[in-house]
Amino acid sequence: MVAIRLRREGTTNTPYYKVVVTDQRSPRDGKFIEIIGNYDPKKQGLNANIDLARADYWIGQGAQPSDTVLSLIKKIRKAVAAPAAN
Repeated sequence: MVAIRLRREGTTNTPYYKVVVTDQRSPRDGKFIEIIGNYDPKKQGLNANIDLARADYWIGQGAQPSDTVLSLIKKIRKAVAAPAAN
């Protein structure tokens, strides 16, 4: 089964995450299929960048996003839709 989840990078006390598509059985920081975005929890405001087209593609192929990645996708969709509505 394929999963979309966060891969931790950065140093101690300064985490930085990449949003990756990976086999569910691989370790958190192990091999992955594709990097589709990034997430910086220390940054204020919109702190994530995810390629929504690739995320939709992988979800359509049966990939299961983690709870955190799903909330990030929703947050980015909302941010993209807000300027378009104005």
